[in-house]
Amino acid sequence: MKTSPSLGVVVDRPWRAGPSLRRLLLPLAAAALGLGSAAAPAAPEPGGAGDGPLARVIVKYKAAGEVMRRAQAARAGGGQAAHGPQQAAAMGLRSGLHLIDGRVIDERRQVLLARGLSSQELALRLAADAELEYAVPDERRRALALPNDPLFAGGPSVSPIVGQWYLREPDAQRVSAMNAVGAWDVTTGAVDVVVAIIDSGVRREHPDLVGSLVDGYDFIADPVDARDGDGRDADPSDPGDWTDDGQCSLGEPAAPSSWHGTKMAGLVGARTDNGLGMASVGRGVRVQPVRALGPCGGYDSDIIAGMLWAAGLSSNPVVNRTPARVLNLSLGSSGACSAAYRDVAGQLEAAGVVVVAAAGNEEGLAVSVPGNCPGVVAVAALRHAGTKVGFSSVGPEVTIAAPGGNCVNLVGDCLYPILTTSDRGSRGPEGPSYTDARDYSVGTSFASPLVAGTVGLMVSANPALSPRQVRERLRASARPFVAGGPGVPQCHAPDSRPQDECACTTSTCGAGMLDAGAAVRAATAGGSSSGGGSGGGALGLPWLAALAAAVLLAFVGSRRTQTPPSEG
Repeated sequence: MKTSPSLGVVVDRPWRAGPSLRRLLLPLAAAALGLGSAAAPAAPEPGGAGDGPLARVIVKYKAAGEVMRRAQAARAGGGQAAHGPQQAAAMGLRSGLHLIDGRVIDERRQVLLARGLSSQELALRLAADAELEYAVPDERRRALALPNDPLFAGGPSVSPIVGQWYLREPDAQRVSAMNAVGAWDVTTGAVDVVVAIIDSGVRREHPDLVGSLVDGYDFIADPVDARDGDGRDADPSDPGDWTDDGQCSLGEPAAPSSWHGTKMAGLVGARTDNGLGMASVGRGVRVQPVRALGPCGGYDSDIIAGMLWAAGLSSNPVVNRTPARVLNLSLGSSGACSAAYRDVAGQLEAAGVVVVAAAGNEEGLAVSVPGNCPGVVAVAALRHAGTKVGFSSVGPEVTIAAPGGNCVNLVGDCLYPILTTSDRGSRGPEGPSYTDARDYSVGTSFASPLVAGTVGLMVSANPALSPRQVRERLRASARPFVAGGPGVPQCHAPDSRPQDECACTTSTCGAGMLDAGAAVRAATAGGSSSGGGSGGGALGLPWLAALAAAVLLAFVGSRRTQTPPSEG
């Protein structure tokens, strides 16, 4: 990855003061440096800009700690960025490292950068500091798209024969179809329900998305990664995420632009019943494009900043005037759920925001981050016949399984892809298109927005549902998994062995197969009195309070805040 020169450079400190001397020097030095304000000079870097890769760590400062107390005082005096901490100088004095400020996430979270050690080593050293709630590596996540498998070879057809089979009622041949048509008998989605797509951005000119989008934002901080000429800005348009040979990792082949965010947006909220193109699950809900993934994926810090902003829990860098009730994250990578993702997932849960994420495309291995985080609705992928698609990850963290597309045949047309909005360009945009039997879409990435769209319908039907109640109703309304049949083994708990097609169990693929019609009916049954985190009729209050706060902030800050341009 190329690094912006503005990020500066840092290395291990050649001399470290003892604890007693540091305690004496820290107050004086911190006062002189403004505790890491934007004006604090970075330490010089021996060896120049090529002195090894940057270590990147997300830190969260304790609210009652000395660093935050001094930082808040500096901000009040106009000596520090208004939106969040920039405490590299102060933390460098405490740790004995040369650190530099990275991107701000919110008022208590930021990225700290260093050279001469790995991100994991830097996180371990900083995590011991009593001023921090946590320090975790700022890693990249990748869009979970089409796996590179010969089973899914393309064919000469220009459209799938079965059309949008996954939205219809299930039958003997298409067992995993999700019955969205049954949900539409109850609601076609409320216009004030917003589903945010944390992804690669969107092509707003697509005719099936015009009128379905609300204002979004581009959270890619590095201009090189952003590929749109700057860092974070109010335009979440996707310029294309094509890559060249070896650009992202050694030996990784070149790839065309995926238009991944546009595909997710179409599945959730493409205009429906308009005589054009495709239907979507959410139909009447609105989609918020939040750009966090570039050519080689995206950093956790950009993803988390986008999540908080989308939910209306952060006004950095602008107020979100249309906070989302549901977030879709069709992205991830292997590993355990980090403290940073646990933290933000807990905040979103408390605010009444439902997070839906793809389980991952790791061929029967463990669920990816952030799908394996507590409180997240993790989605595994099913073949049309109801068995697990070979590429889908599995595990006890999965909440439910939904159609993920599969081709069945080794050559020729892909028989059961997921049809959605896209663009014709292999690099930059060349014009709106749809995926089909040749340019086909399969993956847990595509199963996740089918569930997110369903959740959008559920909260349209019953706005008082808490995230916990949504998960409970999704599970309770799911249809039982089917037996595998001859030659299809039962899915087993994830270990180091890949597993392809297998018969799902409730410990590997979630509670069952998504039934959108039953889930939306379950959402309306019993009011808001059962289950849930807040209790009684107040179950929707955390989210409503967040929305009210965002509206108030927008009014107060309208004279000093730049608002993203209107979309659709």
